[in-house]
Amino acid sequence: MYSWYDLGLFLLVYSFLGWAVEAGYYAVTRRKFCNRGVLSLPLIPAYGVTFDFLIVLLPTLAGNHWLSFLAVMVISSVVERIGDHFFQRVGPKIEWRQERSRLLSGTGKGLLASVLVAGVYYIIYLIIHPVLLAGVMLVPELLKKAVVLAVFALIGLDFAAVFYAVRTGDASLYEERQAGGGQGKLAARIYSAVWKRFQKAYPGMQLAEEAEQGGYTFAKGLCWDKLVWVFLISALLGDIIETFYCGLVDGQWMNRSSVLYGPFSFVWGLGAVVLTVSLQGLAEKNDRHVFAAGFVIGGAYEYMCSVFTELVFGTVFWDYSDMPLNIGGRTNVLFCFFWGVLAVVWIKAVYPPMSKGIERVPPLAGKIATWIVVLVMACNAFLTGAAMLRYGARSVQPEPANAFEEFLDGQYDDERIEKRWPNMIAAGDP
Repeated sequence: MYSWYDLGLFLLVYSFLGWAVEAGYYAVTRRKFCNRGVLSLPLIPAYGVTFDFLIVLLPTLAGNHWLSFLAVMVISSVVERIGDHFFQRVGPKIEWRQERSRLLSGTGKGLLASVLVAGVYYIIYLIIHPVLLAGVMLVPELLKKAVVLAVFALIGLDFAAVFYAVRTGDASLYEERQAGGGQGKLAARIYSAVWKRFQKAYPGMQLAEEAEQGGYTFAKGLCWDKLVWVFLISALLGDIIETFYCGLVDGQWMNRSSVLYGPFSFVWGLGAVVLTVSLQGLAEKNDRHVFAAGFVIGGAYEYMCSVFTELVFGTVFWDYSDMPLNIGGRTNVLFCFFWGVLAVVWIKAVYPPMSKGIERVPPLAGKIATWIVVLVMACNAFLTGAAMLRYGARSVQPEPANAFEEFLDGQYDDERIEKRWPNMIAAGDP
């Protein structure tokens, strides 16, 4: 099993290798060097994030190359789509013109590109990753921690500078800097440097037009505020739907929430966010395109959630081993079909009116409420994770090691945890 520092180091290594490949490719095709990353550092995190998912997920599919390849194709496409969306939302005064067409574009060219990219990822995983793994395992633990923490700190500072430039700069600063003026203005210098680098790497990028007249609209478009409320509403509705489904079908009325407080299923909430961002490029396509994408993305998402809870918390919240056509007991074809139907209903019927309703919220009240929701749900998730980890550790370490563990033992003992999640079992139990 990999430690968090192992995954952090792999993320950095593959982010650098991805950056080097892109920089080399464009240096050859355009005959000039350009930093293809959004960050100033020689890193493209999307590659590192993709490989972190792969090195955790693919061992659970060992021996099934077709399913493994499909997982690689889905994960790489979804991570790229979410990364592109994030870059487009870095600043309201920046327009990004996508240069790539992948699986989620809904075109034959996109499908072919996804297959080729997934093939490259899979070959690297099978042939190159074992060599890198041997090298990473030889790195002393202290040095590994120091490198990961130091580079991630630099990434944070780098992102802060880029974010500051695109959020606070404007066209006049860039033009002033280009004309040779404003040498003493820190904002002009930062903005000019960031913008000049972006223009070299992404010639299609341009300054967006000023906001249209008529006042500020809360959560306009697919932005952070919108996704927070999509997550919250979907987590609530998902918990209610799942509770009634299991109660009516299986005759078992039990809590289906993911957290200690409130009827919120994070699996449904995050799933809605993933589907919303991933499938926006297919919103105007035929229903069958949306269904097919939802079928594979939903199945892969459910599978990954199962792997995550098992590796992190050592627990299993669902097991479909007794159902036909199951995939490792973590998902099955029937539920993948449901994910496909849900994707069509969500993208075509549910999300559009929900989006319009969220945008009708008064701007100031909406901003305040959004950050209250983020704070409360973050604390809820932190307490839940800590209580679950302590629940798993109590069998081997019954005595608390510090005041926080003593608090967890007093507030969230085994009886309360098992009452909250009665269908939960320890990983490895029959």
